Amino acid sequence: MSFTLITVAEAVALFAGMLLFLEAGRRIGRRLAVGETEGNGPGSGAVEGAIFALFGLLIAFTFSGAAERFEERKHLVVRESDEISTAWLRLDLMPEPSRSTLRDLFRKYVDSRIETYRRLPDVAAAEQELAHSEQLQEQIWAQAVVGTSRKNDTATTQLVLTSLNSMFDITTQRTWATRMHPPQVIFVMLFVLALGCAFLAGMGMSRAKSPLWIHMIGFAALCSFAVWVIIEIEYPRLGVVRVDNTDRVLVEERDAMK
Repeated sequence: MSFTLITVAEAVALFAGMLLFLEAGRRIGRRLAVGETEGNGPGSGAVEGAIFALFGLLIAFTFSGAAERFEERKHLVVRESDEISTAWLRLDLMPEPSRSTLRDLFRKYVDSRIETYRRLPDVAAAEQELAHSEQLQEQIWAQAVVGTSRKNDTATTQLVLTSLNSMFDITTQRTWATRMHPPQVIFVMLFVLALGCAFLAGMGMSRAKSPLWIHMIGFAALCSFAVWVIIEIEYPRLGVVRVDNTDRVLVEERDAMK
């Protein structure tokens, strides 16, 4: 099952669960006459307000974190393109035949980097291509060491090897950026608090003679949609919300390697 279908199923399940808890809270509230007794009791409003505030705070916290990581992942793509461009230009300092060999390896390397993220959401295939990129890194580094030692120029050695090191480092940063997510317990808390708030909201509607379906459906739908958006932004390589357009920077850099 694809990631998108899983997230949609989770959102639908949350929506249905919230409707169920809203109705359960409304019926229990009517049975206990909450609106006439307990609902006006001292402290009950403060407790409900605190729970709703906690839910809102958790929504804001997870959305803000997901959006920040989303932007960071796009920024890392641009940084990698810049590092590759710098290293590519410094290959002009290398003597032949190392220069031509390194340029061929660079083209293969950039192709591999692009292909790594194109293969997602197939994680196994992406990791296989990532391993290929790491093999090309080793070949590039070995060839660069041979070329710089042959030229025997300290400035060239420093410029070329430093740029290669930076280019390889950003690869590691991008890899770990795709794996950095909040603990799963955060999403469990989101679901639990959403259901709890639905139950309390249902109890607050207990004085109504008939179910307020517009309010109930609207509340459940908006909360479910918010949670779905957070999950999609948190995993931008797997679902509907993606950062694939940013990869165009690497594609353009590859096209420039004539």
